[in-house]
Amino acid sequence: MTKVAELREMSDEQLALTLKETTSNLFHLRLQAETERLDAPSELRKQRRLVAQIQTIQNQRKRAGEQAVAAAVEK
Repeated sequence: MTKVAELREMSDEQLALTLKETTSNLFHLRLQAETERLDAPSELRKQRRLVAQIQTIQNQRKRAGEQAVAAAVEK
């Protein structure tokens, strides 16, 4: 499991790639859960949480960028 501090240190490209991999993994876990072949049901929660953490960091960066642009325009 990746810690939030590690996620924050990643670049935007690395975050996007990690999000893509995690989303793909989550899809496969959901398929396994539907076919009753999932060994660790807690893995679904971990993957959903990781997706949410990555999306939160991406949104925070986007808002920070927008605020920086707005501050530059005001000057």
